[in-house]
This record gives sequence, structure tokens and C-alpha cells, in this order.
Amino acid sequence: MVIVSNRVPSPSGQGATAGGLAVALADVSTKGSMWFGWSGRRAEETSEEASVVLSESGVTYATIDIAERDYQRFYNGFANGALWPLLHYRTGLLRFNRPDYEAYRAVNRAFARALLPLLRPDDLVWIHDYQLMTMGEELRALGVENRIGFFLHVPFVPPSFLQVLPSADELVAALSACDVIGLQTSTDADMFLKNVTESLGVHPQPSGHYAYHGRAVAVITTPIGIDAVKFSKLAERAELAPEAARLHESLGNRKLVLGVDRLDYSKGLPLRFDAFGRLLYAYPQHRRAVNYLQIAARSRQEVGSYQSLRRELDRRAGDINGEFSDFDWVPLRYMTHPVNRNALAGFYRRANIGLVTPLRDGMNLVAKEYIAAQDPEDPGVLVLSRFAGAADELTEALIVNPIDADEVAAAIHQGLVMSLEERRARHDALFQKVCHTTARLFCETFLAHLRTRP
Repeated sequence: MVIVSNRVPSPSGQGATAGGLAVALADVSTKGSMWFGWSGRRAEETSEEASVVLSESGVTYATIDIAERDYQRFYNGFANGALWPLLHYRTGLLRFNRPDYEAYRAVNRAFARALLPLLRPDDLVWIHDYQLMTMGEELRALGVENRIGFFLHVPFVPPSFLQVLPSADELVAALSACDVIGLQTSTDADMFLKNVTESLGVHPQPSGHYAYHGRAVAVITTPIGIDAVKFSKLAERAELAPEAARLHESLGNRKLVLGVDRLDYSKGLPLRFDAFGRLLYAYPQHRRAVNYLQIAARSRQEVGSYQSLRRELDRRAGDINGEFSDFDWVPLRYMTHPVNRNALAGFYRRANIGLVTPLRDGMNLVAKEYIAAQDPEDPGVLVLSRFAGAADELTEALIVNPIDADEVAAAIHQGLVMSLEERRARHDALFQKVCHTTARLFCETFLAHLRTRP
């Protein structure tokens, strides 16, 4: 098993990691497997020879460095300046220029060349996410005939959106060099197949299979999940940890609305702040009775749109607190530094409302973690955007349109006043679902398709 991603976990378990991806793929990153990707280091030149480390657990970690100029064009330029906004339906934020795209292709090519000498004939190669959409094609160009899978963790868009990108047809063709292409939801899979027809002139079968340049390609839906039982136990322990105790003490008897996101425009944070302000305005019984804590860890700080987002959130948080605060109550708490996973688990368990309202999201594991963390005897309520992939599964949540601040405010109010009986019934149904669609099932389903030759 060879896992390929833009970033890889540290062999020691310390330092920079691949985040939620590392947790999701824990079941396949076991003894005898390899994890290949970028080291996180910027060098004078992009390397095409991997640095290899065998960890104590028996997992091989192979990494390459990326040149500073390539990083700026590949990562900040095309991947996050063009692909990320496009795949989140934000074409107005898309910034395309040809040198960025050429650097993207070059870095994908360097990944392929560095991986080539490490591959054995029977290895399965599983490539992850939008940073590496052309790597499968680069491996094929080098003569690799191994089974190659690709999984996209973010949404996919219809042809009318994708065709805004000048290189759209090339990307669809490059992905078609893989044997299996996985997406989070059936809607995303349908969108990809429509692009196959539009870009390649190929008409897929109803099963999602199609042939391109003599290769049979399978497009599948396999939603990513978590180990809900394990996370539930973590949250139960974390409830007694010092961080959770400090949070509980600071709240007193007030209820807690909690949001946990990366600082990213796809998460709809300005609209979420507005919705909380509408709650306090339209439902004055919650003033002094509730606190909203938004954790928004900084990311991609070199991209201008992210800097603008942070300034906007600073302003909106100040406006809300300026209007509603009292001498002993500040309604909105907003922090941009990350919180460790154990502390987050305790925060989830304490929260009366889990506020997950992205404008568009491939899945959103925060929603699943929030459900898993709840006390089944006195659970909180999940308010969830209809545009998160998780909404397809978690139908017992309060599903909202994040664009409508009044609708989101009404859902928060509904959750805050909901009866214990209804909260328990909703949570029981949701918990069963997150226990079924696990990270293990995600891996097993994808790999079963990857192992199956047509």
C-alpha cells in the first residue's frame, strides 16, 4: 500500500502532519506500507529523489523537498489560488495564470519521478486530493502499470463551473489515467462523470465506469468517516481534562455554541458570525445565557484572500461584541490558533450546539466528531449546512442554508430550547450513522475497488 499526499505525517508522530487525512488512513498506514509526499521543506531546487525513513511501526515515509519558486506557483498559485476556489464554487476568487499551472504539472511530475524507483510491481498506489490531480498521468508516462487510485476530499463542480478553468479538459484527462476515482458524495461523482462527457466526449455507463485510452476507469462514492467509538471515549476522558475544565468554569451556567474550522472562506464564517448576531437580536432570551466560541485555525496565510477574511472576521466579531457585550459577558469568543485534538474532544462534549455551516465542503469531519463526542444522556444539537457532504448522511441534524442568517439563527434557537427527549432521539440516530460510516469502511471500500481488475 503506497499512500501519496501533499503532506505526510511525521515518522515520530511529532511536528507537521497530514491532519485529518492521517487519522482517516490510520487503518492502512500500517507495517509494510509507504506514505509518500512533500517534506514540508522549501529548497533551492525541487528534488526528484526521495528521502526515506522507516518508522518504528514499520511504515516507510518517503518525502521530497520543493523549490521555493515551485511552492509559490504550485501550492499558493494553482492549487490554492485556482483549484481550491473553483472546486468550492467560488469562481470569483479564482486566479489563473499559465506559469502557475505549468509549475503544478512540474511538481506532480517530480512526485512521480521520485516515487518511481520505490515502487514494486504489485504495489497499490492511492493518491489523495486536489494538489496531485495529474500525478497518476505522470506515473503512466513513466511506464507504471500498477493499480492507481485517486480520492478527492473536496467537492467536484459541474461542467459550467469547471470549464471556467482553461486547463479543465487536461485535468479530467489526467485523472482518467487512474483506475479508480473516489469522491465523497453521489452528487460529486455525478458532477465528475458529467465532466468526463463534456471534456473527453466519453459516455460513462450507469455504474460509473468508462473507458479512456484503453483503460477502464471506475468512479465511486465512498464517504470518509471517523472511528466514532474511539472518539467518543476520548471525549469522555477529555471532559475532565484541564482545558475543558477551564472552558466550563469560564462559561458558568451559560450554554455553548461551538464552531471549529480552518480559517477559510469556504467555511462561511462571516455569515456564521452574522447568524449569531441575528440570534441575539431576534431571540433576546439568549442574551447573557449563551456564548459562541469559534476556533478558526489560520491557514494559507500567504494567500491574499485569506488575509482579507481574517480582517473581516475581526471586524464582525468586534461589531457583535460591541453591540451586545455587558461588563461581565462577552458573547462571541474568536481564536485563530489551533487547539489540540484532546482538548477539542472535551470542547465538543461541552457544547450545546455544534455549528457546522460551510458554504461548500467535501465532507466535514467536525460534524461527525461533534456527534461522536456527545453525552448520550444529555446530548447537544448539530446545526449543519446543507452544502456539507456530511448532510447527505446526517439528516437528523438541523439542516440549514448557511446563506440565510435568519434561518441559521432560528436553528440555533431551536437547538438551544429543544427538549431532552428530542435531543436524545436525534443523537441516537446520528451516532448510529457515524459508527457505521467509519474511516475503516472508507478505506476498505476504496481499496476493494482498487484491487478489483476489470
